[in-house]
Order: sequence, then structure tokens, then C-alpha cells
Amino acid sequence: MKSLMPTVAFLGPEGTFAHLVAQKRFGEDAKLVPAPTIAGVFESVARNRSSLGIVPIENSSGGAIYETVDRLIDNKNQLKVQESLSLNVRLALLGKDKRNIRVIYSHFAPICHCKAWLHKKFPGVELIEQASTATAIQKAASTPNAAAIGSREAAKRYGLKVLEFPIEQDIKNVTQFFVLGQHHSISNDSSKTTIVFTLPNHPGSLYDFLTPLKDEGVNLTRILSRPVIGQPEAYVFLADIAGTPGQSNVKSALEKAGRMAATIKNIGSYPVRKTYES
Repeated sequence: MKSLMPTVAFLGPEGTFAHLVAQKRFGEDAKLVPAPTIAGVFESVARNRSSLGIVPIENSSGGAIYETVDRLIDNKNQLKVQESLSLNVRLALLGKDKRNIRVIYSHFAPICHCKAWLHKKFPGVELIEQASTATAIQKAASTPNAAAIGSREAAKRYGLKVLEFPIEQDIKNVTQFFVLGQHHSISNDSSKTTIVFTLPNHPGSLYDFLTPLKDEGVNLTRILSRPVIGQPEAYVFLADIAGTPGQSNVKSALEKAGRMAATIKNIGSYPVRKTYES
């Protein structure tokens, strides 16, 4: 019997880089559903046990996507990281006419990546952030003397021309995405783990937490902190480590570190897929 086609929510609308990653990863094997916000992706997956969601977590130029981070560290979050996906982003300037551009729309990450190029090519032009690159392209399509920075694949979808491509391609521009689901991933090729933790408020607590990782030879590949709402000088951390609890040194390190934490939660041990090209 043919299995049901899974539903994959992504940060929409259609034409975003999240949409492109969803197409490359799942192709015709899934029903791809756009959500208007990152929160909308989380909510869509939370409602449907069999669905997945794709959200950006970090851009190499713009840094962490804190809307995603804040959802992952929320103590009400029950979703797990199933996979890590990456996209080598190649940006395009899209519009109807390159002359008389007065405003350029995009997501904050492309604006950060292209800031020097924009100031050189379009001095004095207003730069306005949007929730996604596709939303920016939609805005540019309906606004006189406007352009947008996004994927060249989206130009035809929204009736615009590719005015310049690629932009700032000499500078590496990679966006990492998490695939989210309701269950822990069960995969033989899992190679990374993401944890969320809080610490006692005393000197050296972070050092005490990280020391077992060092002692066991576990590599910390990312660590982010966010303030706890309503609790001044209290923070919650999200960290990625190389390896999974199925490895003895990782299991030992997490057990020892956990004794130094106020709270700790594994929100996913998962495979890291190859980097896609846009």
C-alpha cells in the first residue's frame, strides 16, 4: 500500500529560500505548505503528528535567526530537530526596471549580506526589511520604483525581472535550516545534537557546564543565549554539539554537564545533510 504523502510546512510564501530547500530536500515526495511566519511553521507541525517543518536557524552573514531560536528554547516547545539542511544562497536583485529605484525590500539576512554592495550601487535608496524574501518580492511587485533581493527563481513567479545576478557572490553566504517534527529522529547517520539548558546563577556556572564536554573531547559547534522573560539576569542557552548520546563520550559529557545545569533538554540528535546550491 502506498504511504501517505507527508506534509512539510515552510516559511513562505512560495519563492523563499526555505521553499527552495523544501523542494530540493523533499521534491515530489511531500505536500509543501507555506506558512506566513516562523511561528506559523511551528504551529503547523505541532497540530499534525505526521508533518514536518523547515525553518531557518542561522545565516553566515546575518547571524542567528532569533525568531527560530526563541521558539526552540521556549519551555512549551515539544518539537524536535530532525535534520540540519544548508543552502549556498545566491542572491538576485529583482524588479521591473533598474532605473529610478527608490526602495529595496528583503529579509534582514540578505540586506546584511549585501549592505556594502547596496550602499555602493544604490546610495540613498531606502532599505526595508520584510518577514521573508518572497514577501519582499511581492511588495516590490506592487510598489512603484521598488526592487527586492531574493532568489532569481522567484522573479517569474511574481512578474519581475532579474536585474542583477549574482550579488556579492565572492562572500560566502550560507543559510542553515532545521527540519522539525514531533518526534526524535531515529537515524544511523545522526551526527549532531542540539540541547537547551539553564544554569544556576553563580560564578563559573557556564565554565562548570562546558568542562565535561572538553574533558570528553566533545566539540561545541554553536552556543546562543537568550534572556528569560520576566527574570532579570537569567538566561537560557541553545547549543549544538558534534555527536549523539549514542556515543559513549557524548553520553558521559551530557550526564556530567547535566548535573551542573538547572535544567537541560535534548531537542534533537540528527543527521547533517549536504549543502544545496541555489
